[in-house]
Amino acid sequence: MYLSDVIGQARTKAFLLQLVHSGRIPHALLFLGPSGSGSLALAAAFAQMVQCENLTAEDACGHCNACKKAAQHVHPDIHFSYPTIGTNAVSTDFLKQWRTVLQESPYFDVNAWLQRIGAENKQGNINKDECNAIIKKLSLKTFEGRYKILLMWLPEYLGKEGNRLLKLIEEPPDNTLFLLVAENADQILNTILSRCQLVKIDPLADEEVAGALEQRQNVDPVRAQQIAFLAGGDYGQARYMADHPASDDAHLLLDWLRKCYRGFGPDLVQWTENFARLGRENQKQFLQYGLHFMRELMVYGLTGNPSLRLRPEEQTTAQNMSKVLNFDKIVRVSTLFNDNVYYIERNANPKILFLDTSIQLHQIMKSA
Repeated sequence: MYLSDVIGQARTKAFLLQLVHSGRIPHALLFLGPSGSGSLALAAAFAQMVQCENLTAEDACGHCNACKKAAQHVHPDIHFSYPTIGTNAVSTDFLKQWRTVLQESPYFDVNAWLQRIGAENKQGNINKDECNAIIKKLSLKTFEGRYKILLMWLPEYLGKEGNRLLKLIEEPPDNTLFLLVAENADQILNTILSRCQLVKIDPLADEEVAGALEQRQNVDPVRAQQIAFLAGGDYGQARYMADHPASDDAHLLLDWLRKCYRGFGPDLVQWTENFARLGRENQKQFLQYGLHFMRELMVYGLTGNPSLRLRPEEQTTAQNMSKVLNFDKIVRVSTLFNDNVYYIERNANPKILFLDTSIQLHQIMKSA
């Protein structure tokens, strides 16, 4: 991965170049940015620059042995860690899939990754076996690079197992770097956060997303602008929308809201049974989209601005629903969706959970 391959992020690129050329690289960096902003791409590009044997003023050289291996994600001194599935699973069990996904595009989200490795109804995590494997890898000497580098994607999935890595992060072996790529700092142990230097990544501008779609996906300029507006700075989501014109989450949510408004019991039961088959990660993804829809509905209710980050069909539904859901009701629905994410992560029965949620949504919509 080269710095020039990363979309936008000029400020962060300049900072990373300054770090590498100064030779004073902190032993632990936390790349913190929203999904699809390029945090993983920046971390991978930084790892390659650090190992590059002939670094230029603006990027890795691309010609040395270290660059060729790093670009293919096979450098022996750049180790990857990421959420996996299975009780005793470690990242190397899924290394082939990881390299394939990175080669396709480093702008994927956790749901896309977990579905790629066959998560289905399972949730991802970074377990104690992975932490022990990390400790073992970093205790070895470098093979051929200047540094031993651990690039961990989504340390939020460590949970309390992160305590096993605290001493290693605080007092790493010589020439060892930790590059943590996160989306939500609130879900990371404070003891890990305090040991890292923060690299804040901003959401991409609509113009940057549109330009990348035109250049990389050959999307028509007008459609690229429309998709960029809907994606809200998430290039991974923009790529998905370019490849899948109709969003399943959008259609599913609108269908659910209509059924909840009518409140016909058999329809709600049937919808719930079908939805329960999607798997937990897909259910969480659906709820995140629902929260996005509610945010846009709230903006419309407060400002009356029809230019929402929604498709035309969704905008029409949002405008109609604004007559049913006032500010207080939108807050109640959003709280309900947030709570459901929490319950799904703790293995709640999806049929019971979403049937109960459907009934509550009907009551909220019909309340005075």
